[in-house]
Amino acid sequence: MADNLRVVIAAAGQGSRMGSKTNKQFIMLNHKPVIAYSLDFFERHNAVDEIVVVTSARELEYCRDEIIARNKYQKVSAVLAGGQERQDSVWAALQYLARDTDYVAVHDGARPLLSTDVLNRLLEAAEDWGAAIPGVPSRDTVKMINKDSFVRQTLDRSVVYSIQTPQVFKFKELYTAYKYAEEEDFYATDDAALFEKYIGQVKVVEGSYDNIKITTPLDLVFVQTLLNRMD
Repeated sequence: MADNLRVVIAAAGQGSRMGSKTNKQFIMLNHKPVIAYSLDFFERHNAVDEIVVVTSARELEYCRDEIIARNKYQKVSAVLAGGQERQDSVWAALQYLARDTDYVAVHDGARPLLSTDVLNRLLEAAEDWGAAIPGVPSRDTVKMINKDSFVRQTLDRSVVYSIQTPQVFKFKELYTAYKYAEEEDFYATDDAALFEKYIGQVKVVEGSYDNIKITTPLDLVFVQTLLNRMD
């Protein structure tokens, strides 16, 4: 399994769809902030050597003092201020990490239900292919539409996947992709898209429908229900 794994947790998003003044990563879930579930997970996993958290500048002190320091996370080496876009935030973290990093996992701080099985599958695939991301088959029919909102094409649902995090890469290759993207001022919706554009193929491994990203209040209720079932 992959050695020398560093983790970047992206937690700078404001989450306007939550309808809350509190960053969604810091909303309380069963008496602890959402991001703490990811921090607990990576803190326990033997393959993880280091964790870097990227948050908004206005919440940096709160995250560092009230979450990282108070809970005594030993693997967290830094809490960094994020940029305008998620990609800017991850790039700041990649530049912070030591160049001897072998593998890096980029994870959304608003995904609190990551499982060991999923991460282990990702690490094994990243060793073989250089890049691995978790995905689950689409449960809905997916259609492409034109600018006038008429259906242009109905996609084959068997080959349409919803992609999750963490996304795991060989560090040097992802760093190179980000550097090229910065030079060309190219932005993508996830890290894998940069890898695909500048480096090569990305392997999709089996994810989990439980590994949802908290985006709306309904997502929070769903995660709360899952946590209650686990207790």
